[in-house]
Amino acid sequence: MTNQDTLREVREAITAANRALDSLENAERELKGAKNWGLWDMFGGGAFSGIMKHSRLDKAKRQIEDAKYYLRVLGKELSDINISMNLQVEVGSFLTFADFFFDGIVADWMVQSKINDALNQVVTANARVLEILGNLQRWEEQLLADMGR
Repeated sequence: MTNQDTLREVREAITAANRALDSLENAERELKGAKNWGLWDMFGGGAFSGIMKHSRLDKAKRQIEDAKYYLRVLGKELSDINISMNLQVEVGSFLTFADFFFDGIVADWMVQSKINDALNQVVTANARVLEILGNLQRWEEQLLADMGR
């Protein structure tokens, strides 16, 4: 593979990493919002706080699905330049049914625990992608220097 080919692949990986980061950051923001509404819900916030919490969770799930897609793209781009990436972001059920129909401190606590788990996974994935992105950017700079640009 020529330097030009490698540069193209590195740039494709950088694009995928940036898209994954955008989705992860959006998911993190939505999960933090859901966490805040969840705390309100646990301490008597009522139906409105539960609805707001689940609205934020739905938005977070969509962002996480986008992030998972871009992480798969990033993994493919990295494999094109012989770098492996083992990074999973999983978000399971947030116990929506139990939370609405058995509303109480136990159901609210279980949902809050799931939110915290998802938030931790997103933060970890974000940090890992930032690390990968930094390495790719340094590689890009080195390739450009080697090519006299």
